[in-house]
Amino acid sequence: MSHYFDFDDSIASKRRTIKFQIYDQEITLVTDNGVFSKNRVDEGSLAFLQAIIPLHLTGKILDLGCGYGPLGLTIALTSPTAELTLADINQRAVELASFNAQNLNLSKRVTCLQSDIYSKIEGQFDSIICNPPVRAGKRVTYAIYEGAHKLLIDGGSLYIVLRKAQGAESASKYIETVFGNVSVLLKKKGYWVIQAKK
Repeated sequence: MSHYFDFDDSIASKRRTIKFQIYDQEITLVTDNGVFSKNRVDEGSLAFLQAIIPLHLTGKILDLGCGYGPLGLTIALTSPTAELTLADINQRAVELASFNAQNLNLSKRVTCLQSDIYSKIEGQFDSIICNPPVRAGKRVTYAIYEGAHKLLIDGGSLYIVLRKAQGAESASKYIETVFGNVSVLLKKKGYWVIQAKK
């Protein structure tokens, strides 16, 4: 069985357009079969954006596990000085994120690339954002949290969203052992938006 966090080019492509609104911004994105939350932006991502957009993140931002781009591209739209790198293991997701970046006139500030966690990521970042692929298991998600600490500048932050029912509490405790701190920025509809600062 194929998962959205794998790349399976045998899945037939059927692109579709979705729209969502966050604060006063309506955003249109193209999605496809074989990617996470293909029919609509998921509740976790919406909760994440609700918490993060008012922070007006700046500098270099990595969206790890970007999918077709709802987190990273929305932040690029609402934080006009930020430079975004969107990365995903799923090649179809990366192609969609790149397509959506072009449609939103963000290509000058957004780079999209295929990467297995941090394998192809270079440089350091002011912020790393992630809607972790919980179904990939703790081996993957905990590697995301550990790797984030290494790639963040001093004072930089990791921001993630997790469902309480899918281990937000235990993940928070683990992240605290890596970073020495953790804050819950928002709890909404069973989702926790979490920040850890280096």
